[in-house]
Amino acid sequence: MENYTYNSLTLQLEGLKVPEDSVLPVFLILLFSYIYIVLMNIGITVIIFMEKSLNQPMYFLFCNLPVSDIILMTNTVPHVLSALLLPPPKCLISYSGCVVQAFITQLLSSTSHTVLMIMAFDRYVAICNPLCYSSIMTNRMVIKLTLYAWGVPFVWLVVLVSLSVRLNRCRTMIMNPFCDNASLFKLSCNDVSINNIYGLTFTVVLLGSSIGSMVLTYVKITVVCLTRKSKSLKSKALITCSTHLLVYLILMGSGIIAIALHRFPQYPYERKISSFLYLLVPTGLNPIIYGVQSKEIRLFIQKSFCSKESF
Repeated sequence: MENYTYNSLTLQLEGLKVPEDSVLPVFLILLFSYIYIVLMNIGITVIIFMEKSLNQPMYFLFCNLPVSDIILMTNTVPHVLSALLLPPPKCLISYSGCVVQAFITQLLSSTSHTVLMIMAFDRYVAICNPLCYSSIMTNRMVIKLTLYAWGVPFVWLVVLVSLSVRLNRCRTMIMNPFCDNASLFKLSCNDVSINNIYGLTFTVVLLGSSIGSMVLTYVKITVVCLTRKSKSLKSKALITCSTHLLVYLILMGSGIIAIALHRFPQYPYERKISSFLYLLVPTGLNPIIYGVQSKEIRLFIQKSFCSKESF
């Protein structure tokens, strides 16, 4: 019935579809969540660059996460907020705008995994080979790792989104609060087997390499901690690795739920909520987890408050 081409340049966003009496509370919760996430991530980035004791490869690599989170939230949340206040027929977005939003959303979501992978490499060198840490983790190496973390997902996703753009469209409704690649190719009535195969391959490669690198890194770190009887080494490993691992588990857990529910169209409401929580939960918790666990960040914040109180 829908097998006709209708390459409309304007698409309609389904939005969150909350009851009318809940629109204002949901709007305010999302607005304050957005402001909180942006300010927290900007704050922790500024602290890392201002405090000399934090000018270390580990923290410079971590800075990729708050930068990514700020762009990711700014790319999606304003659209969702505006859609809440508009009647459904007016929740519109241009097709080109939707493609850009989908690409940025997928890129930054994928970059979170690759950033945590290069951070795992940093922790491995610091704990398993501390004497060579400064010679390995040079500024040049930090730049190379950062380029890898952003470059690899970029290349994969250029192909992924291009496969969706090539399709003819026979629908105009984006069945999601924001545009992502899955929503894009669902607009088509063409055969999307190639999209599904490539998308699944990309997901398997990304998550497989992410999980594999984490398991390998932490197995080696555990072996080193068990074979060496240094209490300071074990303490260092516990503090830095537990923070990194907690951030990774939160990201992986929320991501797997969001990806899985895209395969079950009978749960549209749960899918939309999980997609949005995938953006909100990791981006909101990352600065708190690193801020609480990092002694240097805590000392900087305490020092800043003490200096203000002295005035």
